[in-house]
Amino acid sequence: MIFALLAVSTVALANEPPPARQKELVHLVRQDCGSCHGMTLQGGLGPALLPADLKDKPPEGLAATIYYGRPGTPMPPFRQFLTEAEAAWIVDKLMHEFPK
Repeated sequence: MIFALLAVSTVALANEPPPARQKELVHLVRQDCGSCHGMTLQGGLGPALLPADLKDKPPEGLAATIYYGRPGTPMPPFRQFLTEAEAAWIVDKLMHEFPK
């Protein structure tokens, strides 16, 4: 588990988006993800996305959920809006406290 987290963190940091793109991704999470997961990411239609809620989840699975969605559920794929590396960056930020 720790290795998986380090792997996603390493990928996210190695492929860290430029500051302007990071701002766009933070906005996407706060607005689009927030519409289901709560504007403060504490849960709503979708589960909470706070570090304590994600700590036991595999980062690769979380990134895949963001990128590919969950068929048969309200969770849509976001692959048309971001790259796999950006999905991994979002997971890394969610697992350590998402930017304001």
